[in-house]
Amino acid sequence: MVRVLGIEQSKISKVEEEEISPIEEVRLTVSTTDDPTLPIWTFRMWVLGLISCGALSFINQFFSYRTAPLVITQITIQIASLPIGKFMAYALPTNKFCVPGLGDCSLNPGPFNMKEHVLISMFANAGSGFGSGPAYAIGIVDIIKAFYKRKISFLTSSLLVITTQVLGYGWAGVMRKFVVEPATMWWPATMPQVSLFRALHEKEHDKQWMSRGKFFMVSCIASFVWALVPGFLFPTLSALSILCLAFPKSVTAHQVGSGMHGLGIGSFTFDWSTIAAFMGSPLISPFFATVNVAIGYAFVVYILTPVAYWGLNLYNAKTFPIFSSRLFTSQGNTYNVSAIVNNKFEIDALQYAQQGRINLSTFFAVSYGNGFATIAATLTHVGLFHGKEIWEKYRASRKENEDIHTRLMKEYKDIPNWWFHLMLGATFVVSLLLCIFAKDEVQMPWWALILACAIALFFTLPISIISATTNQTPGLNIITEYLMGLMLPGKPIANVCFKTYGYISMAQAISFLQDFKLGNYMKIPPRSMFLVQLIGTIIAGVINTGTAWYMLTSIQNICQEDLLPANSPWTCANDRVFFDASVIWGLAGPMRIFGPKGNYQALNWFFLGGALAPFLVYAMHKKFKKHTWIALINIPIILQATALMPPASSVNLSSWIVVGVIFNYFIFRYRRNWWQRYNYVLSAALDAGVAIMSLFIYFALSGTTLNWWGTGGEYCDLATCPTANGIVAEGCPVF
Repeated sequence: MVRVLGIEQSKISKVEEEEISPIEEVRLTVSTTDDPTLPIWTFRMWVLGLISCGALSFINQFFSYRTAPLVITQITIQIASLPIGKFMAYALPTNKFCVPGLGDCSLNPGPFNMKEHVLISMFANAGSGFGSGPAYAIGIVDIIKAFYKRKISFLTSSLLVITTQVLGYGWAGVMRKFVVEPATMWWPATMPQVSLFRALHEKEHDKQWMSRGKFFMVSCIASFVWALVPGFLFPTLSALSILCLAFPKSVTAHQVGSGMHGLGIGSFTFDWSTIAAFMGSPLISPFFATVNVAIGYAFVVYILTPVAYWGLNLYNAKTFPIFSSRLFTSQGNTYNVSAIVNNKFEIDALQYAQQGRINLSTFFAVSYGNGFATIAATLTHVGLFHGKEIWEKYRASRKENEDIHTRLMKEYKDIPNWWFHLMLGATFVVSLLLCIFAKDEVQMPWWALILACAIALFFTLPISIISATTNQTPGLNIITEYLMGLMLPGKPIANVCFKTYGYISMAQAISFLQDFKLGNYMKIPPRSMFLVQLIGTIIAGVINTGTAWYMLTSIQNICQEDLLPANSPWTCANDRVFFDASVIWGLAGPMRIFGPKGNYQALNWFFLGGALAPFLVYAMHKKFKKHTWIALINIPIILQATALMPPASSVNLSSWIVVGVIFNYFIFRYRRNWWQRYNYVLSAALDAGVAIMSLFIYFALSGTTLNWWGTGGEYCDLATCPTANGIVAEGCPVF
C-alpha cells in the first residue's frame, strides 16, 4: 500500500506546494509517496550492508598510505549492490521459517527494494567515514608508530578511533528536531543521492539506451584493465611532465613542470587514482564549485607562489624546495624532529634551541595562510550571503514547519532520546578513562577532553544549520590545533587528540544528521537508521585499526620516504602532513611558528584578509544586481581550493579540474541525457575498477618488479632542489 498522508495518488496535485516542501529542489527530486509494507530488516540488507561496510573500511584504510590515496565512497556500493541484491532476490529460497521473538521470516521476502538499498548504502557510508575515507583518529596511530617511533597499544588505538567517531552522535540525535525534521533544513548534499536511488529503481522504458547496470559493469571492467597500466606496467603515466622531459638538467623547468613536486605546468595524468586521490571524483562536483576551485588553484599555484618564490624570495623561499610538506632548518636541511623530542614525548627546549627555528617551504607556508583566511572568510561569507536566510530558517524550524516527508515519517516509531543520552554518556566515560589510564599514550588531560567536547557541542548546531541550508561545512581543525597549542605547547599527541575530539566529533555529528535527512527523504524508519549507522561506525573503526596495524607492521619503512625503495607507493602523503601539523601546533607550538618566537607571525594577517574579502564580493553583488554570476563567487571555496596541497600535488588538482569541466560543463550542457543517465554510474565504476586492480597488484604482484623507462617515475628529480646561493642538497646543483 502506497501512502501520501492519506491522500490518493491522483489527488496529489491538490496539495499545496509549500505543504510538499518550500524548497523547489526537494519538490522536483524527492518522492511524496511511501510504502510502509516494504521489508527492510532482510537477510540481503544485513549481508550486503556488513560486507560493504567492512570492504570500504579496509580498502580506504589500505589506500590511505599511498602517495595518491584513493577514497571509495558509498556511491560505488550504491551502484554495485543493486545487481547483487537483485540476484539474491532471484536466487535465494523463499521458504518461511520461525525465529523466536521475530515470528515468520524468510531469506527472500520479495523483490530487492529501495529501502534495503538505502540502508546498505548507509552501512557503506559509515565504512567510508562518510566520504572521508578512514577514521581521522587513525592518523594519530600512524604518526606515533611510523613517524615518532613510539608505542601505543592496539586497545588504546581502537578505543581512540571508535570514541572519536561515535561521540558526536550522542548530541546529534537530540538536535534532529532542529536540523532534520524542519522542511527548510533541506541538506542539498542529499539531492544527488535521492536522484540516484530513484534512477536505479525506477523502471527503464527506453530501449535505445544501455541499462545502467550493464554500463556499470562494462565501465568497471575497462577501469580495472586500464588501472594495470599506470599502476604497474607504466607508472610514469601517473604523472607525466613535458617540461621535465624536455629540459632534464634545468632546475627551474623541473620546479615549474613537476606535477608531484612543482607547479605542474605541462603535467598531466592517465591514472584515475591520481585524479580522484584527494578531491574525490570530479564527476560528482557541481560545475559551480569546480570553477571556484579552479580560480583559487590558479591564483595560488600560478600567481601567489611564483611571486613569493622567485619575485620576493619570501621567508628565504629559495633555500627550500618550492613545494614540500617537510620541515627544514634555516640551512635547507630536513629538520630532525626526533632530536627535539625527549623521553617524556615532549619538546626538548635545549635541542630545539640548538637546531633552530622550524622553516616551511613557500607553498606550505602559503597553505597555512590560506587556511587562516578560509576560516574567517567562511564565517563572513555565510553571514553576508546567508545570514538572514539561516536566521529565518532557524526561526521557522522552531515553529515545527513540517513538510509532507516529515509527516510521513511520523508513522514510524521514533528513537527515544535516552538512546542518544546513553550512547553519549558511555562514549564520554570511555574517552575519559582513556585520558586518565592511558595518559602516557594520548597525553591529553581530562579537562582537555571536556573542553574539546564543549567546543564541538557548541558548534554542531550552527554549523549543521549552515550545512543544511548552504552545503558549506566549516571545519574546526585549525581552531582546535591553535587553541590547544597555546594552552599546552610541547605535547604533540595531546594536540592531535584534542583536535580529533573537538573537530571530528562535530564533523561526525553533522554527517550523522545528513544521513538522517537522507533517510527522511527515503522514508526509512528512524530506529533502523540509528542502528545501521552505529553498528557500521563501530565495525569500521575496528577494521580501520586492524588494517592500520597490519600495514604499519608488515611494510618495512612505511611512511619513511627516504628509506623506501624508489617509486614506492607507501609514502603516507596524508600522514606526513598530519605529522608535520603535530610538530607545528603541538611539539613546537604556535608561538614558536606563528608567534613572536617564529618566522611566520605575519601569516596571522590572513585572518583579517579572509574576513574582509567576502565584503568586496557582497558589495559588487549589491551594486551590480543584474550580473547574477557575481553571487556565485564563493570566497571560502576559492581560498580552500588548495587546502589539501600538500599532501595533494598540482597534478592531482589540475587533472581533477580538467575532468570536472569536461563532464559537468560540456557533457552536461551538450549531452544532458547521457550525463543524467550515466555520469554517477561512470564515477562509481571508475572507483571500483581502480580499487580492485590496486588490491590485485598489491597481493598478487608485490614481489614482481619491472625495470624500464616507464617505471622511472616523473623524471623531475631536480624539482625539490633549493636555488639559493651556497645551499647544498644531495643530487642538486649548487648555485
